[in-house]
Amino acid sequence: MLISPIRAFDDNYIWAIQPVAGAAAVIVDPGDEQPVLEWLHKQQVDLASILITHHHWDHTDGLLPLLEKFDVPVYGPDNPKIKGISNPVGEGDRFTPAGLEVNFSVLETPGHTLDHISFYATDLLFCGDTLFSAGCGRMFEGTAPQFYTSLRKLAELPATTSVYCTHEYTAANLEFAAAAEPDNKAIKQFQQQVVQWRERDQASLPSNIARELEINPFLHARNAEEFAQLRQWKDKF
Repeated sequence: MLISPIRAFDDNYIWAIQPVAGAAAVIVDPGDEQPVLEWLHKQQVDLASILITHHHWDHTDGLLPLLEKFDVPVYGPDNPKIKGISNPVGEGDRFTPAGLEVNFSVLETPGHTLDHISFYATDLLFCGDTLFSAGCGRMFEGTAPQFYTSLRKLAELPATTSVYCTHEYTAANLEFAAAAEPDNKAIKQFQQQVVQWRERDQASLPSNIARELEINPFLHARNAEEFAQLRQWKDKF
């Protein structure tokens, strides 16, 4: 399986999933249709289906324009605010996106938004703005207990699971992580690696659960109260 980042806006990644090179792609969180169309044209491939993690504009604004050009199924939260979802899914649902032979499980991961879901298949996690490398999303709609529970759910996935989140926030997140855990050697080591990647204009993603369990202070919170304190600190950092 091939998974490619399509850059959008200042720091978004729209993920393109293909079973093999040259196959039609499944697109995750198309906040802007233009880079998706350019990527499809460059790769000379069709669009097979679309996955949506939550309702924020930078994850959904390209959805309807893409549907004007491609008649494909769209899997996403059961939220009427998101126009274009043909296949609403929720916690515990399992489905195989059109264009793939991989079965995905749906995990409800509220916190960043109330409608946020994540898509998990063996060793693959598409988690939108819930879990970032060395960080997590801002708490716009959910509560600290909700967000803490969502992160624990993701942290319990197999250590080998690749984490495909949707923003290039890793360097900034690591600065905060180093301040929160100054004695954490894994954070310092990974900072050096990320600097090298970014100097070469390479993506710092995907991460993986094993790495996040080492470097992500939000996964080290022992309860919702500790998580809330970290999140408030990060918001002001």
